[in-house]
Amino acid sequence: MQRAYQQFSLQADDLQKNIFLNNLYNTNETLFFRLIREHVDEMMPIVYTPTAGLAIQHYSDEFRKPRGIYLSYPDREHVYEILDNWDKRDIALIVLTDSEQILGIGDQGANGIGISVAKLVVYTLCAGINPRRMLPVLIDVGTNNPRLLEDPFYLGWRHQRISQEEYHQFVETIVNAINHKFPNVFLQWEDFGKNNARYHLDRYQNKMCTFNDDIQGTGAVAMSALLNALKLTGTPLSHHRVLIYGAGTAGCGIADQIWEWMVKNGLNHQEAYNRFWLMDRQGLITKARNTLDYFKAPYARTSHETKDWNPEDNPSNLLDVVRNVKPTILIGTSTVSGAFTKDVVTEMAYHVDRPIIFPLSNPLTLMEGNPSDIIQWTDGKALVATGSPFSNVTFQGKVYPVAQCNNALIFPGLGLGIISCQAERVTPGMMDAAILELARSANIKDNIIRLLPEVSRLQEVSRNIGVTVARQAILEGVAKTNAYDDVEKLVDSNIWVPSYVPYKPLKDA
Repeated sequence: MQRAYQQFSLQADDLQKNIFLNNLYNTNETLFFRLIREHVDEMMPIVYTPTAGLAIQHYSDEFRKPRGIYLSYPDREHVYEILDNWDKRDIALIVLTDSEQILGIGDQGANGIGISVAKLVVYTLCAGINPRRMLPVLIDVGTNNPRLLEDPFYLGWRHQRISQEEYHQFVETIVNAINHKFPNVFLQWEDFGKNNARYHLDRYQNKMCTFNDDIQGTGAVAMSALLNALKLTGTPLSHHRVLIYGAGTAGCGIADQIWEWMVKNGLNHQEAYNRFWLMDRQGLITKARNTLDYFKAPYARTSHETKDWNPEDNPSNLLDVVRNVKPTILIGTSTVSGAFTKDVVTEMAYHVDRPIIFPLSNPLTLMEGNPSDIIQWTDGKALVATGSPFSNVTFQGKVYPVAQCNNALIFPGLGLGIISCQAERVTPGMMDAAILELARSANIKDNIIRLLPEVSRLQEVSRNIGVTVARQAILEGVAKTNAYDDVEKLVDSNIWVPSYVPYKPLKDA
């Protein structure tokens, strides 16, 4: 391990470090996981966000060895046959992607298998799920990325993305085949385009044990950070005004999660929707639009609302929207670098004592604002969480920890709990239990304003979330076990430890 760490440290940049670790993964799985576990703060950003996005962009160029299963549209008649070639039947978890919307870098075609692999690495690293019980799967339905189509090294099917009708039929075939081959599997949808992500979740979440990390995972982590921020502001959630800049899969997932908690806190459905203002590439979402995605429609503001604004204010301009809406919570999922300018932040801070500002876009080059700037521009009053890792900020002699809204804080523990109790569904109650457990783990105190726990505590946090989720599943009757009193023992028995064990000789056939 010491030798491997020295070799890792000599790599020229983060991409080369990522390549080194993947090569180690291919040659010595036990050492790979043990090394990262011992250096989790340093290596998590290399194997996961933000470096994973860069590695995916270079995946075909740096390809060494395949991992997982590729299901390509030209082979659509052979999906069952392809899955039957996988001889390991004890698969408990699959991360499935069509890589239409990878992180903040868009359509990456067949290269997107890298995100499925990275997620499964995090499942093992944080929650101890045995890597031999997990499977990354890529749906290759073409790509609309011209760079990939023209790249002589591109590994995928050189074709534009197929029609929606063909696509949904193909996905249906794949889901049915997965259920047939692995009937007890927990299926995670990863980095699908915004419309397809919603469609798949709505279609399958009540038919199998499934979860969308971009929608539910992102929303859950942001909600946990927000619950802790509310403790520091002293203002009930139902009294806040929420502006979400970037109304895609992640932004609307966060909005839905906050909306649900507002309803639980006493607002009726419409009152809760009225606390939101969402912006996308066209600006503020209003009912005046001719076409509107169905998952955005409930958040659309009335068209006459902006008529009361100053005639010079533009609903497509973030600063003008902030000036008129006076949000208390500002969340960025836009991938618009630097969108949270000094003018935007100071305008917001002028109207609220403790502004809650979460620039969550990844990678670093696409995030809306730097936490150091935001804290300085608000005289240390802002409560900040980011999508990428940041060091603590020192301002006027005081240290401000910057929480990272990293989905790795929630999905590994969720998966551990589901696998341990063999849950048949992922229920809202299970998600709420995970959110509350994550919020509690931050240990908010008067002199510490870290809204989420440190990455170095991921194993402890994931284990506790796993126990909480398994208990909730048993209480709701969606688990195949009723070992409520022994749930901690049950969860611990499903945690794999990266250590060398003696080989056993194969018995004669």
